[in-house]
Amino acid sequence: MTTTFRIRAWTESLGVLLTLIGLWWLASHQQWVSKVFLPTPEATVASLLEGLIQGDLLQFTLSTVVRMGLGWGLASVLGVALGALIGSSATARAWIGPTLEFVRPLPASALLPLAIAIFGLSAGMVLFVVAFGAMWPVLLATVHGFASMHVRLTEVSQALQLSRLAFVFKVGLPNAMPDILAGMRLSLTVSLIVAVVGEMIASQSGLGQAILLAARSFRASELFAGVLLLGAIGFASNALLALAEKKLLNWQMP
Repeated sequence: MTTTFRIRAWTESLGVLLTLIGLWWLASHQQWVSKVFLPTPEATVASLLEGLIQGDLLQFTLSTVVRMGLGWGLASVLGVALGALIGSSATARAWIGPTLEFVRPLPASALLPLAIAIFGLSAGMVLFVVAFGAMWPVLLATVHGFASMHVRLTEVSQALQLSRLAFVFKVGLPNAMPDILAGMRLSLTVSLIVAVVGEMIASQSGLGQAILLAARSFRASELFAGVLLLGAIGFASNALLALAEKKLLNWQMP
């Protein structure tokens, strides 16, 4: 990707963003939607700054980020480990594959009642649901990475008499790394969504709870401030992981 193309892409993206903000400003100031439900951009920014500097919004943000990060970390470790265990065996893929496809579509939020019954309305319950919901993209991506490995690599590892553990670390994981990193990026988004939903339902400190309380009190500017923070967290975390992915896969570049 040339520098000119990148500048053009960033310019066009910025233009779209400014257009959306302009429409938001126009809709709020012209009262197309009541300010009870759609605050002005100025009011939203004011609430955001006030909450970060004088209120508890910064603490809520840190709580959500920590909860998201812990859940995503657990999901990544478990997903890669289980995916490598299943993906490195054709028999395991054949036996367990249908079960994975059956469990995978289950929304993590549907397990919240079960998690509440087991863990109660606690931070551990939210962490469990976040890790469970975010694990599947990593697990399935790892299994796919191992399953799509060229047959010659398996033959070479057999000729070299590599143990299964050595095969996983020296052949399987490097080959599956692009799939794993793609699954981890999707998992990061899922972990943020589930963390916010869990905070809302379990009344745990975080942006989810702050947004819910603002909505119930009809404090639209505070609600939009929380939503903007969630968008910023998602954008920043995805950008950091994309940068890490570029560094880790640099050896694959021609």
